[in-house]
Amino acid sequence: MTLIFWVIKVLTTGMGEATSDHFLLDYADPSIVVSVAFLTLIVALVVQIAVRRYIPWLYWATVVLVSVVGTMVADILHYLLDVSFAASTVSFAIALAVIFAAWYGTERTLSIHSITTRRREIFYWLTVMATFALGTSAGDLVADTAGLGFLGAGLLFAVAFAVPGVARKAFGLNATVAFWAAYVITRPLGASFADLFGMPTENGGLDLGLGAVSLVLTTAIVALVGFLSVTQKDSVTP
Repeated sequence: MTLIFWVIKVLTTGMGEATSDHFLLDYADPSIVVSVAFLTLIVALVVQIAVRRYIPWLYWATVVLVSVVGTMVADILHYLLDVSFAASTVSFAIALAVIFAAWYGTERTLSIHSITTRRREIFYWLTVMATFALGTSAGDLVADTAGLGFLGAGLLFAVAFAVPGVARKAFGLNATVAFWAAYVITRPLGASFADLFGMPTENGGLDLGLGAVSLVLTTAIVALVGFLSVTQKDSVTP
């Protein structure tokens, strides 16, 4: 994985958090927006899986939509159904473990470099969705329930994000394990800093506006994905 992959991935997590919170908190009736987001994601996934080659803008657009919808799922469970962050974190962790078990049991590999069939790609996107929902709940659990706040949670997850890479380099941690561990952590990492900048001061944020944060991050993602589309520097991508 190239550095630009991880940069875009973290940006998508923050963008998904800010966008979802903007829709759910700033709209009087967010049900229409939520429905449109879910339907758009379904269309994007169908197209992405049907395409037999990597197209940067399509792949990253799908990741962005998964980020937004995954955040919505976790937030709806907590704010509308009153499911605690701890309970949702455990539930999504179990769901992710089940997906990994089914994926490995069927394909005998979890490597992102072996995603060469539609079935493996379906497993991949199920995993991605679970990681976004899990990361959202875990990030809120650390920031809110554990009382670290958005900045404290962001710094904690920044350190945690570095651990798989260090373990890979220093101790020979399996590449697939290192990748997925880092991938899961990118979600609460990006989301914590997006909340820090976008949330109101009474909620522990800097009150720059969720919509504004979403717009800035979206612009950065579009610029970087445009760069990849032109240069083809990530010709091998999960």
